[in-house]
Amino acid sequence: MNPFDRQIIADADETGSIGVVYLKRYWSRNMAFRTCGNPSPVTEDDTIAEAVLLAGLRLGIRETLDFLMAATPSFEAFEEWVLTKNDNTIEPERLRRLNGALRGDDTFALETILSEPVLSASDLAFWDEHGYVVVKQAVDREQCQAAVDAICNYTGMSMDEPDSWYKDQIWIPLAHSPALWSNRNSSRIHTAFSQIYKRRDLWMNVDVCGVNPPMRPGYSFRGAPLHWDMTLAPPHCFGTQAILYLTDTAEDQGAFSCVPGFHRRLERWLAELPAGANPRAHAIAELQATPISGDAGDLIIWHQALPHGATPNRAALPRTVQYLNMFPSRFEVNTTWI
Repeated sequence: MNPFDRQIIADADETGSIGVVYLKRYWSRNMAFRTCGNPSPVTEDDTIAEAVLLAGLRLGIRETLDFLMAATPSFEAFEEWVLTKNDNTIEPERLRRLNGALRGDDTFALETILSEPVLSASDLAFWDEHGYVVVKQAVDREQCQAAVDAICNYTGMSMDEPDSWYKDQIWIPLAHSPALWSNRNSSRIHTAFSQIYKRRDLWMNVDVCGVNPPMRPGYSFRGAPLHWDMTLAPPHCFGTQAILYLTDTAEDQGAFSCVPGFHRRLERWLAELPAGANPRAHAIAELQATPISGDAGDLIIWHQALPHGATPNRAALPRTVQYLNMFPSRFEVNTTWI
């Protein structure tokens, strides 16, 4: 008998050798889905716990699910993989904070948050009105160049050889380079998110990089259409997304684009749609996005209720970025997807 045929979903407090609560529940839920196609219902608490768990263990969502689905590991093997991704060390303080957050303690504060604000009063007013803000010099140019070098080493790309830009486009599954972690650990980034969320118990996700090379004969990426990465079912929950420019990025260079201020009128817009209309298709056909330029080291944070997309690169150089985001130990969730 397949040992997972009768997979039992572990309790949230059950731990293994590394002592992380919820980890066994996360493993058992995914193994049940992998082997039986019959996981337990995903609750709001599960959704929040899974996000905090992976961020606290410095794991990407996609890489973790890929490993679980491909390897179908025992829980012991999964814990070994988790440790490998953490250079075989999870610091006691990080473990304490992670377990506390997973048990409902949201009192810890990131020590990296600066005493002086990063976003000015006008920046925060702009955020409230337009639903996005540009954090200038979130990381310095030297850190950006180190991240670009890491991407080039990973992909075999060279910024001096245009033909090499087209080997891997758009999504680069590089997540654990020290250069990328240096950017994720930026005190200016942590402080900006803390100001937006008005709290200090924040977690950084682990995401990948992107390269958007210029359009040319034989390569005609025309951008990604406007979309939301959240459900459009009410209630519409607060959340953020962000992108870090690793190179100077002009408006015509594949810049991030969004519909400013749409977070303030999303509910009204949905209510006024024709009966039976698909809101996602309607947004693509109707709404006009604004490309947001920036310098290397600038971070764009946007409200997840803004429709957004990628634009075609009509310039001479690639757009190179790092995707990242932060969120608190507890956040709003709507598990109904439309």
